[in-house]
Amino acid sequence: MNRIKPDSLKSIGPGIVIAATGVGAGDLIAASVSGAKFGTTILWAAVIGALFKYAINENLARWQLVTGTTLLEGWIQKLPRFVSIYFLFYLLLWSFIVAGALISATGLAAHAIAPAVSVETWGILHSIVAAAIVWFGAYRHIERIMKLLIAIMFIVVIACAAMLLPTATELLTGILKPSLPDGSIVFVLGVIGGVGGSVTVMSYGYWIREKKWRGTEYIQQCRVDLSVAYLLTGLFGLAVMIIAAGVKPEVVQGSKMILAVADHLETSVGATGKWLFLIGFWGAVFSSMIGVWDGVPYLFTDYVHASRNKTDNVSGQAYSKTPFYRAYLLYLALPPMVLLTFGKPVWIVVIYSVAGAFFMPFLAVLLIYMNNRRSWVGKFRNGYITNALLFLSILLFSYLLLEKTLRLN
Repeated sequence: MNRIKPDSLKSIGPGIVIAATGVGAGDLIAASVSGAKFGTTILWAAVIGALFKYAINENLARWQLVTGTTLLEGWIQKLPRFVSIYFLFYLLLWSFIVAGALISATGLAAHAIAPAVSVETWGILHSIVAAAIVWFGAYRHIERIMKLLIAIMFIVVIACAAMLLPTATELLTGILKPSLPDGSIVFVLGVIGGVGGSVTVMSYGYWIREKKWRGTEYIQQCRVDLSVAYLLTGLFGLAVMIIAAGVKPEVVQGSKMILAVADHLETSVGATGKWLFLIGFWGAVFSSMIGVWDGVPYLFTDYVHASRNKTDNVSGQAYSKTPFYRAYLLYLALPPMVLLTFGKPVWIVVIYSVAGAFFMPFLAVLLIYMNNRRSWVGKFRNGYITNALLFLSILLFSYLLLEKTLRLN
C-alpha cells in the first residue's frame, strides 16, 4: 500500500477539519465586536491567536506520533489520576454547554437567512442533521463535508473583506505593528483566545489516526497540515475584523452584531454582500457543530477504553462504531436542546466561550510538562520557542479566564 509522503500537500485533511471546527459563533462575534470598536488597529491579535493555537496543537500531535498514545491516554497512564478525573467532569459539563451554544448559534445563523422559521426550530434541525451525518458517515465523508463548508465560509467572507479592503499601509500596520488603543485589552484577549477552538483541539489526534498518520515520520506532515489550518483561521479572523470595521460600536451586542455586520455590507456593497456574509456565518457555525459532534465523542470513548486498560491503539473508525461513542454523540445532540427554552441563545454562546477559556491553561501546562520529559519523548522534546509560546499562552488564557469570570459576576 502506498504511504502518504510526509511533505504532501495533497494529504491535508485533519487540519481542515480542525480549522472548520474551531471557528464558531463566539469567534465571529468576538472578532466582529473588536473590528467595530477598534477598526484595523488590532488585526495583529488574530495572527497571534492562530500562532498560539498552532503551538498547542503541534505539541499534541507530536506527543501522539512519538509515543503512539493519544494525549488523553498519556494523562491516564503517566499522570496522577485526579488529572484525568478532572478532565472527565470538565468534558461532561463543557460538552453540554458547548452543544447548547452550537444549537443556538446554528439556529441564529439559519434564522438570519430564513426568518420564517424560529431560532429554536432551526437549531434543533441542525443538531439532528449533524448527528445523522456523524452517525452514518465515515471520517472520509466528514472530511469532504468539512472541506466544502470551510470553502464556503472562507471564500465568501474573504470576498466580503476584499470589497471593504483598507489601504495596504493601514492593513500592514494593523497586522505588523501591535498596538493597544485605550480600552482594547479585553477585546484583544478575546480575539486571541477565540481563534481555533478549545477542547476541540484534542480531536485532532483522532482525526490523524483516521488518516493512518502514525510514527515520527508524520511529524512534518502534521506541521504542514496545521500550518494550513491556522493560516485559514487567522485569515478568517482578519477578514471578519475588516468587515466589521465600519459598524457603529453601539450595536455590538450578541446576535445584533452579526446582523449589524450584514447590514453594513448591504449599505457598503449591496445586498449581495449581506447575503454572502450571512451564508459564510452559517457555514462557520454549522461546520463547527459537525466537527464537535464528530470529534468530542472520541474523547469520551478514549477515556473509557484507556481507563479500562484497553489501550490497544484501536483505530478512530473502530471507536466511532462503539456504544460509548454513539451514546456521547446523542448526549451532545439531544439533551442540550433544553437550553433553548431559556430564550437567550446569545447568553449561551457567551457561557460557551467562558467554558472554553477554562481548558486552555490546563492543556498548555500539561503539554509543557509532558513534552519536555526526555524519558517520554526523547529527542522530540520541546524547543525554547515552543516552550515560550506555550508559557505565553498560559498567561494569556489565564487572564482571559479571570476577566470573563469577573464579567459574569
